Amino acid sequence: MSTPTFSVADIRKTFLDFFAAKGHTVVTSSPLVPGNDPTLMFTNSGMVQFKDVFLGTDKRSYVRAASVQTCLRAGGKHNDLENVGYTARHHTFFEMLGNWSFGDYFKRESIHWGWELLTQVYKLPADKLLATVYAEDDEAYDIWTKEIGLPPERVIRIGDNKGGRYKSDNFWMMADTGPCGPCSEIFYDHGEHIPGGPPGSPDEDGDRFIEIWNHVFMQFDMKEDGSVVPLPAPCVDTGMGLERLAAILQHVHSNYEIDLFDALIKAAARETHTADLANPSLKVIADHIRATAFLVADGVIPSNEGRGYVQRRIVRRAIRHGYKLGQKTPFFHKLVADLAQQMGDAYPKIREQQQRITEVLKVEEERFFETLANGMEILDGALAGGAKTLPGDVAFKLHDTYGFPLDLSADVCRERGLSVDEAGFNAAMEHQKNTARAAGKFKMDKALEYGGAANQFTGYEHLSGTAKIVALYVDGTSVAALKAGQNGVVVLDSTPFYAESGGQVGDQGVITAGSARFAVQDTQKIKADVYGHHGVLSEGTLNVGDTVQAQVDGGQRAATMRNHSVTHLMHKALREVLGDHVQQKGSLVNAERTRFDFTHNTPVTAAQITEIERLVNAEVLANSATQARVMDIESAQKTGAMMLFGEKYGESVRVLDIGSSRELCGGTHVARTGDIGLFKVVAEGGVAAGVRRVEAVTGANALAYLQSLEATVDQAAAVLRAPVAELNTRITGALDQIKALEKELAQLKGRLASSQGDELAGQAVDVKGIKVLAAKLDGADAKTLRETMDKLKDKLKTAAIVLAAVDGDKVQLAAGVTADSTARVKAGELVNFVAQQVGGKGGGKPDMAMAGGTQPAALPAALASVQAWVADRL
Repeated sequence: MSTPTFSVADIRKTFLDFFAAKGHTVVTSSPLVPGNDPTLMFTNSGMVQFKDVFLGTDKRSYVRAASVQTCLRAGGKHNDLENVGYTARHHTFFEMLGNWSFGDYFKRESIHWGWELLTQVYKLPADKLLATVYAEDDEAYDIWTKEIGLPPERVIRIGDNKGGRYKSDNFWMMADTGPCGPCSEIFYDHGEHIPGGPPGSPDEDGDRFIEIWNHVFMQFDMKEDGSVVPLPAPCVDTGMGLERLAAILQHVHSNYEIDLFDALIKAAARETHTADLANPSLKVIADHIRATAFLVADGVIPSNEGRGYVQRRIVRRAIRHGYKLGQKTPFFHKLVADLAQQMGDAYPKIREQQQRITEVLKVEEERFFETLANGMEILDGALAGGAKTLPGDVAFKLHDTYGFPLDLSADVCRERGLSVDEAGFNAAMEHQKNTARAAGKFKMDKALEYGGAANQFTGYEHLSGTAKIVALYVDGTSVAALKAGQNGVVVLDSTPFYAESGGQVGDQGVITAGSARFAVQDTQKIKADVYGHHGVLSEGTLNVGDTVQAQVDGGQRAATMRNHSVTHLMHKALREVLGDHVQQKGSLVNAERTRFDFTHNTPVTAAQITEIERLVNAEVLANSATQARVMDIESAQKTGAMMLFGEKYGESVRVLDIGSSRELCGGTHVARTGDIGLFKVVAEGGVAAGVRRVEAVTGANALAYLQSLEATVDQAAAVLRAPVAELNTRITGALDQIKALEKELAQLKGRLASSQGDELAGQAVDVKGIKVLAAKLDGADAKTLRETMDKLKDKLKTAAIVLAAVDGDKVQLAAGVTADSTARVKAGELVNFVAQQVGGKGGGKPDMAMAGGTQPAALPAALASVQAWVADRL
């Protein structure tokens, strides 16, 4: 039976349509940066956006879901970067087809639907498919053999093959503890002409049998002692690589031969002027343009740390492969247009951000091309002459000076059958660490064990209310009562306290019951819909079941609301003034100020800040009413509401209209824009490559800030004895006067140094034909030391000289050696010898070097040692 050819676009659509017909909700791919999840560097599987659902800390309005998820594996535990370009199926970026059941259907439906899709919809030959199951999973084995009808020899049981109980290719665990269960993998047989054996065999790593779909059955809870207990609501999590499936459906063996990659490889060949379309470097470039473009679209800018560093590594690896093909000028960014044409329909953000993605990659490419040629020359030189290993210090120099990540140097060496001295590289790095190796593993937080109902948040409408205590905790352990003096966490059935979320800090306040008084210092989420009030019980006793009065600190809440509301107006103004490329990269809103991080490549100018302030304050003066509406996520998107980068949204969202801004936000806000009061930017600066930070104040804090500025100006005017209106003129005059005096002082020091130089020349001692002089020069600065040194070298003709000056607890040193003596005595070595004796170090050229120290008391002895040091070298 022949199989029809499906395009990549057809495969995506067919998959989603199939599961939608089976009652699944189609969920949009989440960003490559997991929302609110510091435990994972990148989204590396389809289940990442559902992690909280499986952990029980989040709920969805549906129990069945399907998606096509963009994934990245290029950092941390999940890192395929080094294999890309060398194998048929490794990628940095890939698409994962997946379907999920959250306590709804289980093994039978999952396996039957998987088989139906593959054999009846995609029309794969049944005799080309085989399955694996966990050795102890008789249920899945029976479904495959007795219901699906797979011959027993094509259903392979895989036991604990990784060194421990439940350590198996066919037993999945989210972490060391928590949800886990057996899985069943579906393999495709490419035929006897391809080397390799079936899964579980000694030669399973061959390319004949390729895994295409994994069905994970989460049915257990792994305890700390290694035992498992059944979950009350078993779940299903499946994942199928789109590229692998496309290769099979399009009758090709390598993922790089599918229609999507065919187009990108041809585009790479066009831009690198390469005729050989089979060149592995073209595969690398085609793969990497997907990864880097989607990373930029999701807010990741090339930098020297964290996710940005991984992005930089991928970009530079692509550029290096273009360079290898003979491309000596920037080319990589030109492929963004081709990518947008291929994937823009499925992922509109690529088309919408095409220009910005191109600009970001172009800047990074131009920066690297400036040093690439020099770096490659150094690398080639180090590997010349039959070297088998690239020295660690050279690898470090390439990394530190030329921006070559270690794996890029290793990539070059690998192509030549050589290796890199990684131990030497790590030693040279000293305290620097390879930030791309950050841990990328799920970690189960030691969260409070709460199994009760969700609490009701009343804080949008009220700052106080009557509630009932439903749980108490001390040191993370559930207790029945909280006693005076104890720190703990109080959970109420309803609360007016806002729990920290979306950048807004948690509320503070007080919870009382009779004589009991609990000071709430912070409010945090225990689960998505359960708030924990953290604080200390100053007096009395609180018991589970008590009725209490909850009172939010109204002053702090009001100040925080002003700052949160103005953040939305500021965000909109930033986009208007700087451009639509501005994306939120983080925020912190408290009662004192708002701090907002955003993508932008250059400092925000004073004129731009003035315009931003004007736009925001105009919105404040308009005093328009704020409106918040709760609706489903799809309806919210249709309203044009902006979704903030890094935030994780549920199915129901809160759309906030404030002034002319419309964004999704669950925070608390002012009733009218006029409640914000004055808005003033107080700081602007860079926090990472391509990321800027603005800090601003509102209301009473803005007034206090301006009053402080006014007081400072008044004090300056008083010191200069000038009216405030004339302050600039008076300051300019004072600075001009200071410059004139400094010039006069320098001239005086020069004359003094000259006169001292004449006197010092007579103190030089002849040491084996070289005049040696070591002396202290009172009142000299670095410039004076250098000028005096030049005059002494002219007078003494053949000499080695050390001059020193002391200013408080600092020692300044200069060493000079005449040109006819540098073959025997080096100024850099001489000054370092003296500097080490006075608590410092230094160096420089053979004829002139400078150094510093912090131990003036040791200077006389250090100068006295110069003659002997010079004599030893003659």
